[in-house]
Amino acid sequence: MCEGGINTGQMKLAVAMVNDSLALSQQWLEQLHRLADQGKRTATSADLAQVTVMLGEAREKLDAAVEKLHLTQDDDVLVERL
Repeated sequence: MCEGGINTGQMKLAVAMVNDSLALSQQWLEQLHRLADQGKRTATSADLAQVTVMLGEAREKLDAAVEKLHLTQDDDVLVERL
């Protein structure tokens, strides 16, 4: 990031890293949800399922945010002569 603007390429990569982290957490929570369900822990299973859905929604919002960056080669770097 820089003063007076942002490096959209850097921003896109940072958001992708967060999205990957959430995807991994989502997978783990799905496994825990199944284990709780198999162990007849219905309240725990239901809460874990809800969190899994919320993480999916968060990932969709991250994808939407990246799309709104309008990343193109022309926007990636701005050179200004002083």
